[in-house]
Amino acid sequence: MLVSFSSYSSLSPPKSPLPFLACFKTPFIFNISSHHTVQSLHKSPPSTRLWGEKKKKMASRFSIFFFVFALVLIAAVSAAEEAQSKEFVLTLDHTNFTDAVTKHDFIVVEFYAPWCGHCKNLAPEVGVFPKFSGQEFENYMALAEKLRSDYEFGHTTSAKFLPRGESSVTGPLVRLFKPFDELFVDSKDFDLEVLEKFVEESSIPTVTVFNNDPTYHPYVIKYFNSPETKAMLFVNFTNEVAESFKSTYREVAEQYKGQGLIFLIGDVDSSQGAFQFFGLKEEQAPLLLVQTNDGQKYLKPTLGADDIAPWLKEYKEGKVSPYRKSEPIPETNNEPVKVVVADTLQELVFNSGKNVLLEFYAPWCGHCKKLAPILDEVALSFEKDPSVLIAKLDATANDLPSDTFDVQGYPTVFFRSASGNLVQYEGDRTKEDIIEFIEKNKDKPAVAQQQQQEELSKEEPAKDEL
Repeated sequence: MLVSFSSYSSLSPPKSPLPFLACFKTPFIFNISSHHTVQSLHKSPPSTRLWGEKKKKMASRFSIFFFVFALVLIAAVSAAEEAQSKEFVLTLDHTNFTDAVTKHDFIVVEFYAPWCGHCKNLAPEVGVFPKFSGQEFENYMALAEKLRSDYEFGHTTSAKFLPRGESSVTGPLVRLFKPFDELFVDSKDFDLEVLEKFVEESSIPTVTVFNNDPTYHPYVIKYFNSPETKAMLFVNFTNEVAESFKSTYREVAEQYKGQGLIFLIGDVDSSQGAFQFFGLKEEQAPLLLVQTNDGQKYLKPTLGADDIAPWLKEYKEGKVSPYRKSEPIPETNNEPVKVVVADTLQELVFNSGKNVLLEFYAPWCGHCKKLAPILDEVALSFEKDPSVLIAKLDATANDLPSDTFDVQGYPTVFFRSASGNLVQYEGDRTKEDIIEFIEKNKDKPAVAQQQQQEELSKEEPAKDEL
């Protein structure tokens, strides 16, 4: 018998919500110190317990998988008894708890809290094997060991004990249960890498929902942790066209299943952090954003539901240009330290022909604020040297070419010589040290001019051929 008991609905979350499992004989003594707590209650003699004395060694060896195995097995055995309610789990409260636990010879009780993430993580992967040996079984156990902190695993010799899916299959197979989409999915490929990919991909909904409902938050985390390319549609859920967008988007997501593209739909009102991170504006919604695993982004703002499929087709065919987050280009840029944004990075840094000291900063960074007046003094020191430019870029508001600038913290300072040599500044943040560094690494005008002439000469033959 499998039951679930909410005993903490009026209490605050505990400091340590980690789950644990305890097995014992009657009389029943409950030691509930965290969520979720699962306890097994025995009234039968040792020879008739669920695992049996003959399986002690196996139970010891695979004790980490006992919990889910017990859940699925006992749930199936009790299915006939619970047929009227069509439930595999009996919900207990103070009105029926005592009767339930004294009525059954063996019972597993989960003490849970509705807000507890561990309590919600009872969507297991179950392996069905004719025997608990062989390469398929060993690979499955290796995967369970690797992913057991994120998923619940169990194994059985018969699919008839499982609550959903075809019961006549003999295996070996892995059946993953989930609370969304098709509710369960099977796999018979036991290559370890393929099996892990199957579990990871199958545990993400076809369309992940991003709103204020905490039920969806674990799936949002899994979505953004995935290495797959991400398609993100942002629309106002209270808008009358929202349902049309949702249904059309889901149809498109189904078409792209297994093609390395995963889908999320976010409510604009709940996505302000995402808008800020990607440099988006509310007036651009409904919008569709695609981000690849190397950081490239592609944007379709103010689209209609009928635009989703054609635009994604163009993206897949390589016909969409990348989107770059950039602050507006300053109308005036007369301060000693020049302001660089993503849209002027090429012009002011890469193609300027100057020796450029560029600071990557964050507006909230205390160290950056201390460095600002020092850079002003450095810039004034080179005011009469037209070959030197001191500049700054807000790295939180502009996309950077990650293959050129490795910015791991703030402030980060790079120096690019007129001839293109790039070096990170790691000296003391004093006026004297920075000036010395620039003088040492900058190209003299003659060297820079010669370098530019060489570059031009390389381009001339190509022009002649055209």
